[in-house]
Amino acid sequence: MTDTGPTQGRRSEDFHFGAKVYSSDGRHIGSLRFVIVDSEASDIHALVVKETHRFSGHHDACAPLMEDDIAIPIGAVREVDRNRVTLSITSAQARRTEPYLTYQCAPIDKGDEERILIAQTGGEYAPHLVEEAHKRLDELEIRRGENVMLGRTGKKLGTVRDVVLDDDELAGVVVRPVGFFKEDVLLQVRFLGRSDDLALFAQLTEADLEHLTPFHPA
Repeated sequence: MTDTGPTQGRRSEDFHFGAKVYSSDGRHIGSLRFVIVDSEASDIHALVVKETHRFSGHHDACAPLMEDDIAIPIGAVREVDRNRVTLSITSAQARRTEPYLTYQCAPIDKGDEERILIAQTGGEYAPHLVEEAHKRLDELEIRRGENVMLGRTGKKLGTVRDVVLDDDELAGVVVRPVGFFKEDVLLQVRFLGRSDDLALFAQLTEADLEHLTPFHPA
């Protein structure tokens, strides 16, 4: 992912999941799905945008593996408010942005060999596919609704509600704790350990949970 250079008029603390994303020529291309953050420096590298059905072409085609998540470099963001992200690139340029996910055929095993032989005699065969995200090993994927787990015990702390950013730097993650009638809390970036396809992991103990700051945005 490459940065396209500095932008102006952008307040990164206003990034919010679900905000509509528009190209520089005014086209509604999709919505903010999640952000990609450097796990060491906490800098935000890219926005992953889920394209609208019209923009992605899904309403015109039935391709089973059409990918509609695209990675937009942070340098291509021009203006931000809570409900809208405006890019500095045109809709045509956004269409040429690399997909966030790609699919590779998994290695053929014995079961596949048998199904291939059946397909050659008139049957059907669909290869197993492996999904690969276009992010570096040192980047964190943070999305709304993602589980947050305690790294030491594997216990579920809650789910991601939002992110708090400051000048393209992640300050913390807003978490909705498990259980009823609980306030959202702010999990500061210093407590984030790693992420995988299913969850974020926090380097906390259960005793530490009592000291998390309730989140009351201004």
